[in-house]
Amino acid sequence: MTIADILMMIAVVCIWSLLLVNVVLIIAGYLYYLDIEGKKVPDIKGEAPFVTIMVPAHNEGMVIIKTVESLLALDYPHHKYEIIVINDNSSDDSSVLLADLQDRYPSRNLIIINTDKITGGKGKSNALNIGFQRSKGELIAIYDADNTPEKTALRYLVGEIMNDDSLGAVIGKFRTRNRDASLLTRFINIETLSFQWMAQAGRWKLFKLCTIPGTNFIMRRHIVEEIGGWDVKAIAEDTEISFRIYMMGYRIKFQPKAVTWEQEPQTLKVWFKQRTRWAKGNIYVIVKNIPLLFDRSAKRIRFDILYFLSIYFLLLTSLVMSDILLILHALGYVHTTIAGLSMFLWLLAITLFVTGTFITIITEKGEMRLSNLWIILLMYVSYCQMWMVVAAYGLYAYIKDQIFKREVKWYKTERF
Repeated sequence: MTIADILMMIAVVCIWSLLLVNVVLIIAGYLYYLDIEGKKVPDIKGEAPFVTIMVPAHNEGMVIIKTVESLLALDYPHHKYEIIVINDNSSDDSSVLLADLQDRYPSRNLIIINTDKITGGKGKSNALNIGFQRSKGELIAIYDADNTPEKTALRYLVGEIMNDDSLGAVIGKFRTRNRDASLLTRFINIETLSFQWMAQAGRWKLFKLCTIPGTNFIMRRHIVEEIGGWDVKAIAEDTEISFRIYMMGYRIKFQPKAVTWEQEPQTLKVWFKQRTRWAKGNIYVIVKNIPLLFDRSAKRIRFDILYFLSIYFLLLTSLVMSDILLILHALGYVHTTIAGLSMFLWLLAITLFVTGTFITIITEKGEMRLSNLWIILLMYVSYCQMWMVVAAYGLYAYIKDQIFKREVKWYKTERF
């Protein structure tokens, strides 16, 4: 067996091990969907708790009014929640638009915090810490500035967390508001749906764990106080705070009936910038939490640490290695006797990916379309391959930031 054969075999084993893990998560996620399909979300027992909704925003004038108006329209008792918008060092007309909104709703608990370049402009985590200082809620809910949650979203999140003391946070589902804007947004729509049922619902069903997605979630106030707020060095503040909630002994539940709609990138340039930021942020969280693998008190969350570690390091390395070896074999520069086997396994992997993804997305109304099969197939050979570039660039950017000790800043996702 040649060195090329050994390297190819290692890559194939790694890729297929992770693929089978994802198949298990898809099955578990689908079982969770069947479990909750006919069940009611728990009602809020007794008096509804006071909730603070925080919306961090930087140059979000294009979308912020629609977001705040949707939050004002929630079917939660109006005197039982406040909305804090942290207009963080914005240079657009956000402050004027938000001031006008306050004038139109004088009787509502709508608080606008305008920061400058001295106090703000240092990232989402810093903005959330500023907003938290003004908050009064027993529960803290977070929505991104481009979100329009359905009227029932907050009530469902509160109902879940108030009926189970073991829950430190509850996350809802996010949907793509502009899914038909371009082929890219159709890819993203499928990605978000399959990710939620595969990674979130599957992990909840098997391990009673989920990762906070950054928007449309609620958590207990005392948790934020005990952990000292959000880590200002974390770009992926959602993943980072999830691990700290785990370590406090709490669980994070996925309640897919609490739905928000969000705007996704419509161009490759905006998408690439957003996703490399996510990759860099998640790599920071992985590196920060690797020591927990050897901490007995972290036994429950080792799967999550290994899962993220495998995706961003092991899978990326294995995919790049196998692709390079197949290309070199085809060009005649190296010889591997298992190239044929690798090609068969690659085709089988595509079949599993298309089948599994299609099964997960048909749980959503309006997604039971045969045309999605072709979109998923095209997605595998294009969009999924771009993920390797994103992950690799995110790793490079993380290393570069660590070397030059760069300060965390807002990475603005362009709106449409």
